Amino acid sequence: MTPATETQWTAVCAAGDILPDTGVCALVDGVHVAIFRVGQQQDFYAIDNVDPKAGASVLSRGLVGSIGERIVVASPLYKNHFDLRSGECIEAPEHSVRAHEVRLQEGRVLVALA
Repeated sequence: MTPATETQWTAVCAAGDILPDTGVCALVDGVHVAIFRVGQQQDFYAIDNVDPKAGASVLSRGLVGSIGERIVVASPLYKNHFDLRSGECIEAPEHSVRAHEVRLQEGRVLVALA
């Protein structure tokens, strides 16, 4: 029997450091992660920051919006839309990225890699 692995949470920034409907980039255990705050609420999402089509670490700079019920970010390079809940690339699913867990603790944003 293998021991259960404990989720590793990394504090990235204060919740107030991310303006509503914008993203920031953080290096979490060597992975470029884009963390987004959506709306005035404390709704935070995290996906890989590297645009798979371009190979550039830019998704945190994309425009946040929605397509139907999906909350998305549009890549600033090729304009592909990535679902912030799942990381799925809507236009080209083969270019999807990983989505990561996010939580708030004492006003800090914490990320756990998928």
